[in-house]
Amino acid sequence: MKKFIIKIVLASLFVTGTLISCTGYNEDVIDMLEVNRAFAPIQLTATIRTQTTVELNWTPRDNVDHYVVEFSADDPNFTSIVKTVNVDASELPIKIPMEGETVYSIRVKAIVNGLEDSNWTTITATTLTEQIFTGIIDGDILGTQATLRWIPNSNVTQIKLSPGDITHVITAQEKMDGMATITGLSGETAYTATLYNGTKVRGVQTFTTGVDVGDATLVKPTDDLLQKIADATSGAVLVLEPGDYTAQTATITLAKSITLRGLRSFNKPLLKLNFLLTAGTVNVSLIDLDLSGGSTMTDLVRYNEASNNYGTLLYSGCNIHDFTRSLVAANIAAKITSFTVENSIVKNVNTAAGGDFIDFRLSYVGDIMVKNNTFNNCSPERDFVRVDATTNFTGNINVTLENNTMYKVSNSSTTTYRRIFYTRFSTHTLVSKNNIFDSTNALYANQSTTSTPTFTNNNYTNTANLITVAASPIKYDASGTSLDPGFTNAATGDFTISNQTLKDRLVGDSRWIK
Repeated sequence: MKKFIIKIVLASLFVTGTLISCTGYNEDVIDMLEVNRAFAPIQLTATIRTQTTVELNWTPRDNVDHYVVEFSADDPNFTSIVKTVNVDASELPIKIPMEGETVYSIRVKAIVNGLEDSNWTTITATTLTEQIFTGIIDGDILGTQATLRWIPNSNVTQIKLSPGDITHVITAQEKMDGMATITGLSGETAYTATLYNGTKVRGVQTFTTGVDVGDATLVKPTDDLLQKIADATSGAVLVLEPGDYTAQTATITLAKSITLRGLRSFNKPLLKLNFLLTAGTVNVSLIDLDLSGGSTMTDLVRYNEASNNYGTLLYSGCNIHDFTRSLVAANIAAKITSFTVENSIVKNVNTAAGGDFIDFRLSYVGDIMVKNNTFNNCSPERDFVRVDATTNFTGNINVTLENNTMYKVSNSSTTTYRRIFYTRFSTHTLVSKNNIFDSTNALYANQSTTSTPTFTNNNYTNTANLITVAASPIKYDASGTSLDPGFTNAATGDFTISNQTLKDRLVGDSRWIK
């Protein structure tokens, strides 16, 4: 029979008025306890990782040879066991792939040679929708077709796409290859693809088709781009083929609405341009472009003339780099519907401290949306978002920072700390959610006229001023975490995160969650 040693610490017990003498006590002190059954596992936890993987952990005991884990599916009584795994303590925590959308009852017991098996310790875990779609690679998504990929040789039967109620029946060869190309799609349309095995969902993937040139103007690197822009009618869409256009350098003055976009999101045309917007301009969109300031150009876009009729300004899917001043600026009585920067990588912008990064003065912009971007070494010595008070306009301004990776942003070389939100417009709303901040001494805000932001699910490393408790009017995030994201190589601009907790929380720019 196996013996478990129990270490006993003897303490002298003194009770007022009572003294028990042990002088004549001759029994041996018990320092070993003989048992015939192994002790059950304790502190068992089950966590869902990457949709359908169950991560199990518990506190291992000495002398246990191994553990047995059993799973039952949608069956709390364990009448049917769907998976059994033997686990060594050295393997903890252990990740076990399971099927999606299933409530698993899980039980664990300890095995010790020479003893009866322990009692079961149980727990439940509910998996999410399975995801066997693999990543989209360059060239998979075009204007009117999409190639979708999944784990080869998986049991799959069809793909359904919406909108359009499209069903693609998977052939035997496609099943083997783990890929299918679906044609007849509409350009510039957001689709949701659902992969099935019969009626069971095995993966969901969203994508947006590329440009279907259609009535747009196709521009080639050999064309005179500046003349094409000058000749375009208001509201025109210019679609640029991949290539290098940087020899055609200019500051372009616009008095009309226009869209400039790359033909291929994965092969962006290279431009060296910036823009001045004047009255007559309503909506401007810059999409899937590589925009360089060559370390000499100032603002990427500046509102340069008073107007109450400015509409939307959009940067989407762009690489923006090496502008010495603002990402966008207005220092004029301009009323603007919205400014959005999304799905972009922005590096070395506002490096000369000539203005603030997003800089609105004397103007009004209804919504500032900064979503799913990476900002690398932007606005050192200056504030990130500035919206000044003005008597020119009234209304509410909404500023949202969501799912961004912010590295060395507004990081001052002195103790004159800069601010993420330098907003003094009379009425405004500030939101910071799902962001990663790293390596900055910036404050969130330090003005009495700046509203307290709403903070949700942010993470901070090397950013003490953003999270440290301070007296009013300083604003800080008391709810954020300080987990090391484990960037692959921040110095080279690879911000892929390795921290599983942050992956599960979907924090930061989604391109780095892999």
